[in-house]
Amino acid sequence: MEQITHLKEQLAECPAGHVYFEFTIPRMGKRVDVVLLFQDFVFVIEYKTGGRLTDRTHDRYAIDQVVDYALDLKNFHEASHNKRIVPILVTTGAPAAAIGIQWDADQVAKPLLSNGDNIKDIVRLVLGRESGGDADAKSWSESGYKPTPTIVEAAQALYQGHAVEEISRSDAGAKNLSHTADCISDVITRSRDNGRKSICFVTGVPGAGKTLAGLNISTRKVEGTEEHAVFLSGNGPLVAVLREALARDEVERVKAQGSPINKKAALQKVSAFIQNIHHFRDEGLRSEKPPVEHVVVFDEAQRAWNQAHAERFMVQKRGASSFDMSEPEFLVSLMDRREDWCTIVCLIGGGQEINTGEAGLTEWFDALAKRFQHWDVYHSGHLNQRTYSWGQDLNAKLSNLHAQQEKALHLAVSIRSYRAEKLSDFVGAIIDGDADRAREIHSMLKNYPLAVTRDLHRAKDWLRHHARGTERMGLVASSGAIRLKPEGLQVKNTIDPANWFLNGKDDIRSSFYLEDVATEFDIQGLELDWTGMCWDADFRREGEAWGHYAFKGTKWQQVKDEFRRVYLANAYRVLMTRARQGMVIFVPKGDGSDYTRLPAFYNEIFDFLIECGISAT
Repeated sequence: MEQITHLKEQLAECPAGHVYFEFTIPRMGKRVDVVLLFQDFVFVIEYKTGGRLTDRTHDRYAIDQVVDYALDLKNFHEASHNKRIVPILVTTGAPAAAIGIQWDADQVAKPLLSNGDNIKDIVRLVLGRESGGDADAKSWSESGYKPTPTIVEAAQALYQGHAVEEISRSDAGAKNLSHTADCISDVITRSRDNGRKSICFVTGVPGAGKTLAGLNISTRKVEGTEEHAVFLSGNGPLVAVLREALARDEVERVKAQGSPINKKAALQKVSAFIQNIHHFRDEGLRSEKPPVEHVVVFDEAQRAWNQAHAERFMVQKRGASSFDMSEPEFLVSLMDRREDWCTIVCLIGGGQEINTGEAGLTEWFDALAKRFQHWDVYHSGHLNQRTYSWGQDLNAKLSNLHAQQEKALHLAVSIRSYRAEKLSDFVGAIIDGDADRAREIHSMLKNYPLAVTRDLHRAKDWLRHHARGTERMGLVASSGAIRLKPEGLQVKNTIDPANWFLNGKDDIRSSFYLEDVATEFDIQGLELDWTGMCWDADFRREGEAWGHYAFKGTKWQQVKDEFRRVYLANAYRVLMTRARQGMVIFVPKGDGSDYTRLPAFYNEIFDFLIECGISAT
């Protein structure tokens, strides 16, 4: 009522327009206090009232909040894409502030701070000679909302019961997500009704929503039952971050409903849906009983271990007397213990194998051909791409199995980088050493800021300049980037993924501080809005090709093992596809007096990135 009274007074002499109270921002699950619509201008107003009537200050979190609302409208509300958007924080009792309008490149204004007495002056200043009007008010308010949530936001929404269609773009470019979900559901239903055992291979480019598709399955009941699927991942940081995010969200949500729950209880509840695959595997090692679940989702299934690595781990770390299976063969054998029916969903990322012993897809198909020919196999038809097949003919391996192609099992468009659907192709060209193709693709990345610099402080300033509201930024680097240490970047220092990814701007452990660097192992499967990608001499240009190096003892040594070379290239692929909105790459200048950091190691990297079309800053 105070807002209505206040706005009646402030807007009495303003041009004609529309006022919306409690305007819903679907992706964030929040409502803006007030939105004012004047032709091509949208004013987003958040009120902070109560408390002391004088000497109040504008809280930082409240400024970020109103900026977040403005950016969400700009990026995801169709009719606001071409509007100028002005975020205003009204804090009653705050001192009067001078009015000055500054526009960012996307036509979102810097946040304006007000005590409420000058709303009319702000509106008049912004509108200038515009007459206002309401010609498009109806179409604006009824316009579609197509969000692209982070994986954490998506997990929170799915956990609360929202459908995948509600939280992902439904346009033609990303329509696969719902088709994939429907296809997997059909396979599960068919397997249950006919007493079959089935395995689905879901492929997709980095950021296409494979993990989202898996979480969607695990957070809704299997049709016709009271049972949930379980989401299993060997990616420790991903499991830790998702569990912590869901538990924190559950505590706040239940508290708001008047039924407090402690963090430990919330974590236990969340763990029923998201589990570490190694715990699932170890339970199968201890007991001969079949798993209680009929449906399991294996995230990043291409990272499962080959037989040699699995045997070494099981004997040395788990006390097994012997172990003669690859990890894929053992995981399928666990589900094969069920006598009625079951479905395995394998989420596969091409070019994402980053650690020793990770076998790619080949081990899964070898296991199926060896022991599980009675299983039904569903695949996307994209398995012979080089990043999936490692040079082997996977279609030939399928020929002796009950295999069926389902095109809906491939997710072709990145929804992580909603500003740049071609980002994964651009990064692929860089990894392939193809500057001409990279430059051609770069010309299509007009809405995705990219820069390269030789100065770490300038890279940090670039990130701080571009990140607005609570948009998350952070520094990332290869786990082999040992000689970034003189720059103050120590990849050997471990981070707490949950704190790094989830904590706020006032926490020195968070990514916002730009002090602790995350490696490919910390960040795979997760994402930031803006990344500072720090490049070392472990992956360097040498003429027309990439050189692969590992730092051993006191010097760089060339990596000659084919698999380790692939892992290193994939590490850089992963690091360069983590940013949703933009990326700056830092390439050190090197030091002529330090034989481990010679300028020659870094100059060719920088020159190549410039050749690929990235601008220097």
